[in-house]
Amino acid sequence: MMMFEYDKNIIVIDSGLMFPASDMHGIDYVIPDYQYLKDRIDQVKAIIITHGHEDHIGAIEHVVTDFPNVPVYATPLTCGLIEVKLRSAKLLDKVTINTVPTNGSFQVGPFKVEFFRMCHSIPDNVGVGITTPAGLVVHSGDFKLDQTPVDGKPSDFAKIAELGNRGVLALFSDSTNAETPGFTPSEREIEHALELVFRDAPGRVIVATFASLLSRVQQVANICEIYGRKMAVAGTSMVDNIKMAQKMGYLKIPDGMLVKLEDAIKMKPSDVTIMATGSQGEPSSVLTRMAKGRHPTLNVEIGDTIVMSANVIPGNEESIFRTVNRLFQCGANVVYPAIARVHVSGHACQEEQKLLINLIRPKFFIPVHGELRMLKAHSRLARDLGIPASNIFVGENGTPVEFQDGNARQFERLKGGWVFVDGRRVGDIGPVVIRDREMLSREGFIMQVIRRNNDGALSEDPEIITRGWVHMKDSQEFILQLAESVGKTLADVTAAISDDVVKTRATEALARLVSQETKRKPLIITVVA
Repeated sequence: MMMFEYDKNIIVIDSGLMFPASDMHGIDYVIPDYQYLKDRIDQVKAIIITHGHEDHIGAIEHVVTDFPNVPVYATPLTCGLIEVKLRSAKLLDKVTINTVPTNGSFQVGPFKVEFFRMCHSIPDNVGVGITTPAGLVVHSGDFKLDQTPVDGKPSDFAKIAELGNRGVLALFSDSTNAETPGFTPSEREIEHALELVFRDAPGRVIVATFASLLSRVQQVANICEIYGRKMAVAGTSMVDNIKMAQKMGYLKIPDGMLVKLEDAIKMKPSDVTIMATGSQGEPSSVLTRMAKGRHPTLNVEIGDTIVMSANVIPGNEESIFRTVNRLFQCGANVVYPAIARVHVSGHACQEEQKLLINLIRPKFFIPVHGELRMLKAHSRLARDLGIPASNIFVGENGTPVEFQDGNARQFERLKGGWVFVDGRRVGDIGPVVIRDREMLSREGFIMQVIRRNNDGALSEDPEIITRGWVHMKDSQEFILQLAESVGKTLADVTAAISDDVVKTRATEALARLVSQETKRKPLIITVVA
């Protein structure tokens, strides 16, 4: 999510989510902290979405809820994907969604916004040119310069060059692959590897990818037609997206190829292909539940070939390869990008990033969309192309850059960062709770219940209950010794001593004893009754 502001007029570019890292225990997903926008709600004039992947539209239901009167602008397929999400959340009637062609333009307050087509791993992806009173700025969106995209529509080089010829004040450019030299391979290169997988598969082929990666769905459908396979879809979000894309003409699947999942599992395995979610090892996804034997319809069968058609998102490595190992244990053959080209990145590598900078020729350069190491690598590329270091700004989330009279300066980072979504609760879980959950996952917890009589003294030794620290049945004697020791520590307690003081003393005493005896630090909860 990025914000452009001029004279109390704000437009927002993208509203995405982030998958939780392995240490974000229990978190469903993460959205941007946009409190700055909430504090200026009357100034927000438009939400502009560059494409339909979750890291660009995943937070849209939260944004629409907080900004109900702000119109959304996006290309046709992106609008369709947004509508699927908002209809599911019963929010579709809360917002005006404006469909703009990939070469369209519109005016929002002092901003003239122009879309231009950029290749990515989804159709209808665009970059954005924004003409402001301070100058023309260009936001690349996610992009690669694929000459043979699946949909046959390459990036609009003529428009990019035309923007560059106008004189661009600043370029905000996708940095995801800034550490990777060369060019990103074309989406077309996947098809040969996928064909080999289908040719050699003795049974079902299950292709796991992102629910919005519609170009991959089209490629799999094309290969299913060659080998006479039926296709079923597992995963509600993917089912909805495919229905919408077919209706809009973005997916061309032959009549009779798509079958219901419950029908597919009854067919001869070599006649079936299943598209599924779960390429990132998400706990609730189809593939992860299959790997654990917990999916209500699908089980992994010996002879299945499972294709992981997605690159690993940094931070997801552990969960993905745990899922891969479980699938192997179940008897499947698993094919993933490390051993076969069944996926290529949707993001530009260094030579494409250089080409975009040379076409745009911006005065100032701001790398976006990537981890800090990627932003730094992209800034080095820009310096190599002649942009002065003083004209390059690398900022983390919440860092403002101001342009005025042809000059630019970067300010101190504002309060911002991540908002955790846990079930229906948004923002209630903060870093303290995450640290507690991490501690629980490492060391477990101990609860001690202290009961006081009418005189304020302990009526008995504390009752100790533990989970994830030691096994209670096997450690009864040790637990009783701890309870007795804490009881002795509190032997002088009287009615004059408050419950809070008793709780603090008991917690400190138990923590000291546990550390001495086990060299461990479980979370300790003390209850005084």
